Amino acid sequence: MTLLELTDVTASYGPVRVLDGVSLSVPEGGAVGILGANGAGKTTTLRAISGTVRAGGRISFDGRDIRGLRADRVAALGIAHVPEGRGTLAQLSVLDNLRVGAYLRKDRKAISNDIDYCLALFPQLRDRITSSGAALSGGEQQMLAVARAFMAKPRLLLLDEASLGLAPAVAKTVYDAIGRLRRESGITMLVVEQNANLAFTLVDTATVLETGHNVLTGSAAELKGLDEIRRAYLGG
Repeated sequence: MTLLELTDVTASYGPVRVLDGVSLSVPEGGAVGILGANGAGKTTTLRAISGTVRAGGRISFDGRDIRGLRADRVAALGIAHVPEGRGTLAQLSVLDNLRVGAYLRKDRKAISNDIDYCLALFPQLRDRITSSGAALSGGEQQMLAVARAFMAKPRLLLLDEASLGLAPAVAKTVYDAIGRLRRESGITMLVVEQNANLAFTLVDTATVLETGHNVLTGSAAELKGLDEIRRAYLGG
């Protein structure tokens, strides 16, 4: 079953057209990557889905056209967005950040269990449970951003550049945990990532954007085998 489908999606910032007919589909329980150079439209694609930028075309979630909905309405439908730059609530503690992630939920016992799960998934956060978001390292902030998004119990998780600014070992730790989260929860993911080597450890398929439109789509294995992908994104 297709959970998310974009058809000829467009978006602009003022007079500048950033998306020029992006189309992709994400099956329920699957993980799809979006690759591309800076300025290709990757982040704007996620913003169009989450309702934080005005978009044209069709954006369908679970069979419903969500284009034009406010961001809070999109979130309430079960879409959680981990934005580039993480968006940690700097003045709140790790525990309170996790609680904020669950603010739409009423199942108190399950919320407590999910907090425990997030702290097991990211043990570094357990050690910093009373620390403010501002006091965390970059890697810990990224872990907290992913955990806080999961606390909303979304059906679809949008991840934007989860490795950005992280040392390679830290980025691998974050992606290993995200992979475990996917395996254990079955959550659907749409992943924007500059580091294609990391992306391919997580996603089943990927699409490559150039100047706001798709130029290539295939399975992770197919794309890794293409010379142009290796040269542009895999350092080979």
